[in-house]
Amino acid sequence: MTREDEDRARTGASEESSMSIEYVNPADLGKPSGFTHAVAVRGGRTVYLAGQTALDAENRIAGADVVAQFERALGNLLTALTGSGGRPEHLVQLTVYIVDMDDYRAHAREIGKVWRSLIGAHYPAMAGIGVARLWDAEALVEVQGVAVVADEA
Repeated sequence: MTREDEDRARTGASEESSMSIEYVNPADLGKPSGFTHAVAVRGGRTVYLAGQTALDAENRIAGADVVAQFERALGNLLTALTGSGGRPEHLVQLTVYIVDMDDYRAHAREIGKVWRSLIGAHYPAMAGIGVARLWDAEALVEVQGVAVVADEA
């Protein structure tokens, strides 16, 4: 693999596109775990992904616990992303709204496993925000994101 190929693999650029995604983790901020401090993008088309909860096809919350609901919510977000022509590695920003932060943190390892099963080792800039409740009272978690996909030819 040439140095140019390695750079493309690291930044998300491809030969057929002028889009590049650079993950920035300055040493002064400490090593991130499960997120990236900053993401810089050149080129591409920005896709804003609406907040997704664990709603099923009948618009009912699926999953009794935060792990199951996170899996469904993240899956719903990825479905919207795929419908927009994107893939998980195109995510550049993700916000997780959490009703019970202590419960979420207690299940962090399981949630991390769900993340890796759906997205892999790709970590966009992220924030987790504690909220009193979400639109659907049964929802425990909601994910919202931004992606950058290659411009259509």
